[in-house]
Amino acid sequence: MPIEENHILESEAVNAAYFRNTTATCGSFHDDPRTPNALQCRLINFHHTMTRIKICGITRSQDALAAATSGADALGLVFYDKSPRHVSIQQAVQLAEAIPPFVTLVGLFVNPSEDEVQEALRQAPLDILQFHGEEDPEFCIKFKRPYLKALRVKAGTDLIQCAARYKGARGLLLDAFVEGTHGGTGASFDWTLIPPGLPLPVILSGGLHAGNVAEAIRRVRPYAVDVSSGVESAKGIKDAAKMAAFIKEVKNIDLQLSR
Repeated sequence: MPIEENHILESEAVNAAYFRNTTATCGSFHDDPRTPNALQCRLINFHHTMTRIKICGITRSQDALAAATSGADALGLVFYDKSPRHVSIQQAVQLAEAIPPFVTLVGLFVNPSEDEVQEALRQAPLDILQFHGEEDPEFCIKFKRPYLKALRVKAGTDLIQCAARYKGARGLLLDAFVEGTHGGTGASFDWTLIPPGLPLPVILSGGLHAGNVAEAIRRVRPYAVDVSSGVESAKGIKDAAKMAAFIKEVKNIDLQLSR
């Protein structure tokens, strides 16, 4: 990854963490622009207009192009052979060729071997890695590539502790816990389980679709949202109209929250 792009990603991560840590301080300070909290609120409002959008489980070039054209910031490719959205490295290379500039390509892995990840990185232009299994932090940092750590959330999950453990991650992707699976179920989870002040950017996933993503953003204020089954006509087959509707809802709620 070029130094300039790496610097941008780092800055965004810092800003997002700052956003989550200062949200609770905003209230009656809006009227006095001289107070630090008023400045914080203006920065927070700036971030309200910039919820990032990741469309995961892309398997077809036309879906990749439709997602990017509709305004997706990132596309996820699943390198997990038990997933119905699995793609081979050769498919990933072909999909990458369909993606226009300035769209981030994310490679999703579930408990892979080091060789599997290295081979995917050697052939496909992956910008970020997403680890969706029980990978430890030492494994995640081996590849000298920015990574996201997915966590399956249920009652009792200590997200503060998880954030401390995976402090080298660029963000935490929060998905629903479903026994025996590693995501992609379309199930949602109780958003109140997400504690305030997490030190890493939150990518909210799990059961999102055009009908609930605005409320999810309003309540959680995540750095990004991640959707897969919520914009599909069948597993692995994206629906262009559903993707466009989802992205429109994100942009509309961001606009409302920025006022």
